[in-house]
Amino acid sequence: MKAITMKKSLFSLTLVSMAVLAGCSTMPQSTTLDHARTDYHNAQANPQVVKLAPLQLKDAGEALDRANAAQTSKEDVKVVDSLAYVAKQKIALAQETALRKNAELAVSNAAAERNQQQLQARTNEADQANMKAAVAQQDVEQIAAELDVANAITQQQQLDLNAKTAEANQARQQTANAEANAAQDQANLAAMQAQLNELNAKQTPRGMVITLGDVLFDTNQAHLKSGGARNVQKLAEFLKRYPQRKVLIEGFTDSVGSNSSNQALSEQRANAVSMALTDMSVGRDRVSTKGYGEAYAVASNDNASGRQLNRRVEIMLSDENGNIAPR
Repeated sequence: MKAITMKKSLFSLTLVSMAVLAGCSTMPQSTTLDHARTDYHNAQANPQVVKLAPLQLKDAGEALDRANAAQTSKEDVKVVDSLAYVAKQKIALAQETALRKNAELAVSNAAAERNQQQLQARTNEADQANMKAAVAQQDVEQIAAELDVANAITQQQQLDLNAKTAEANQARQQTANAEANAAQDQANLAAMQAQLNELNAKQTPRGMVITLGDVLFDTNQAHLKSGGARNVQKLAEFLKRYPQRKVLIEGFTDSVGSNSSNQALSEQRANAVSMALTDMSVGRDRVSTKGYGEAYAVASNDNASGRQLNRRVEIMLSDENGNIAPR
């Protein structure tokens, strides 16, 4: 606004000067003054000069006014030319100042533009760096997530491996136990078989049978002789070692004598063996008896040797579950 007001003031001074000159057309003219007026007019018409060198343009206008006043006062042409020359120099200074400031402004604008471009370039670099950092962070998070999954899988695999190892160890232990049990069973079976062999046990369709012959009893008596007692002692030891086993003691006679006496004798001899086992700490619940008299002969009663075989006590051993097959 100040520059516009200054421009109007200079323009008014110029008009006054021109009016004065017009009124004095008969006065001697200065070519230098004419040039100065033209230069000043051109300077006023140049927006850069008006904007960038207002003080210099005002100073040039005042110098031109003094030259015009000198001519109006009819001073010597040399004085007018001298003042006009000063005005021209100041007009030139205003124009040079405008050119210099315009150049400086261009340089400043170029620098600002360059700074802006550099700032934009750096901003772009920063954005790219941030983007790369974000991508890198995503990669890190992805890798971390994959690592967590891998660790979880590894832990699960380790747990599975531990479980399988435990199962394998348990299986090996079970196998070892089974082998040990089998070995023990084999040993027990061998020991049992050895004891059965000592008892002269025989395998029959009903199971193992131990036979106590007539020679182990007194004639027509149910009392065991010492040899018979030793055999019963072996049987008691067997039953103590295998508590799941039970026995059925069956008594038999030959056909000599009455049926009733033979039946009674067979029962008495079976009971004699039963009481001997009980006395040797074999539980009564594990021992049962049965007398058959002269039934179920194993040989002919027509001769002495056959009748001797028929006079016997058979001891039936149960299976491992305590079962004895009936006749």
